[in-house]
Amino acid sequence: MAPNSRGSRLRRALLAALVAGSVAVPVSGAARSAAVPAPVAAVSAAWAPPQAVTPPALAGRYATSRAAIRAAERTAAGHGDRWRAAMLRALADPARQFLFFDGRDGGRAAEVYGDLPAAERIAVLVPGSDTNLDKYGRLRGGAARLAWELGARSAVIAWMGYRTPSTVSLAALTPGRADEAAPGLRAFVRGLRVARPGARISLLCHSYGSVVCARAAPGLDVADIVLYGSAGVAAADVAALRTRATVWAGRGGSDWVAGVPHVQFRLPFVTVGFGVDPMSPEFGAHVFAAGEGGHSDYLNAGSPSLENIARIVRGQVPSVVGRGA
Repeated sequence: MAPNSRGSRLRRALLAALVAGSVAVPVSGAARSAAVPAPVAAVSAAWAPPQAVTPPALAGRYATSRAAIRAAERTAAGHGDRWRAAMLRALADPARQFLFFDGRDGGRAAEVYGDLPAAERIAVLVPGSDTNLDKYGRLRGGAARLAWELGARSAVIAWMGYRTPSTVSLAALTPGRADEAAPGLRAFVRGLRVARPGARISLLCHSYGSVVCARAAPGLDVADIVLYGSAGVAAADVAALRTRATVWAGRGGSDWVAGVPHVQFRLPFVTVGFGVDPMSPEFGAHVFAAGEGGHSDYLNAGSPSLENIARIVRGQVPSVVGRGA
């Protein structure tokens, strides 16, 4: 048997094992976040920002979202979920700034960090698997640290706008959830562009969120698309994304996602795997240094990845730039 054939069979076997493991491994409490009821949100899931991003307009939108959070808190308390109710009470703090909130089906939200009306640079964080209301603190922490790193005249938006897959599930190996999410992300970013026409907008896409960004990318008016902790985006190369944005890729030295086989199978009813490694020369992204952190460490305080992602958002050159790795 030819060496290439053996390599192909090995990659297929590895991916098959990964799929089998993702389906077979029991996930404790996986349905918990989606199981807590919540009322219908006042702001629909088109989730576009207000047409005029002025302090009065935003104050009204934030107040509407705060009312939706408080309604969800009352519903959670009535359901007997005191932990969720307490968490929602914290989200309803008047200092928090939510462009939208929907507590149903695991939760959808977009929270602003910084002064959006004055922002010359806007970063939209698109999270990956297992991001929901019960685990929102991780996304919030990263957004807050990035906003601090960026400083004045910047805003970071934590966009939890889709039904994320569980890390250990077949859904995390297919683009289905990304296909569902892409229209909402595209509408949101286009709304931002209308509201803040002069701002530099960057999409920051972590893990499975990179697949969402790739699906939303064609024709989207953003300066940068940053893929980090990505196993692939179900596209052969940067050209296939059909974007004028500069596409960046970074991966920490201890990120387990580096071991995921970079293959893709088109089966009768589903496509499994995400194909080409975004870090490879074949994909053609600009590579930035991400340090030695793990899969959830990219926005940690003081990390090379946080520093370089902030530089990209500012329009500056990050360290270790090149084509592929």
